[in-house]
Amino acid sequence: MKKEDKEEEPVSEEAQEEEVVGTIEEEGAEAKLEETVEETVEAKEAPAPAEEEEAKPPKKKKEEEEIVEERIYTIPLGKAWVRPPKKRAPRVMHMIRAFITKHMKLTMRVEEEEEKELPKLVISKEVNEKVWGRGIEKPPRKIRVRAAKDKDGNVTVYLAEGE
Repeated sequence: MKKEDKEEEPVSEEAQEEEVVGTIEEEGAEAKLEETVEETVEAKEAPAPAEEEEAKPPKKKKEEEEIVEERIYTIPLGKAWVRPPKKRAPRVMHMIRAFITKHMKLTMRVEEEEEKELPKLVISKEVNEKVWGRGIEKPPRKIRVRAAKDKDGNVTVYLAEGE
């Protein structure tokens, strides 16, 4: 008899409404989930990478147009080995800066054009990693770099091709 009493207990209207609302919300969530799954499938099928590739070449062309002068140098760094072991790699970075400043004529530009912004020397990440690759005590004895000057006079130093 006790089991029958529990089964026959009347359910309040509020409880019934909560159950109905809960099932409606679950159905809505399932529908939303299905929509998002369909959108992701469509997004995967869409040729998004092709659009990105089309957008990249104009930037490269723009960079190529800006380059006024480009030279390849082999910078001798043997004199850095005269320094104490813990100061060699930082010395190599100073030597690269001095060499590029001298050979790409950055200091002369500063003296001529005082009104404009000063030209910058940027050393790329690849060159930095090449210098510091074996640690602070054993930098390379020489390094081959490509220096590119843009129309504003800024010089960027890249690792030469094939290095």
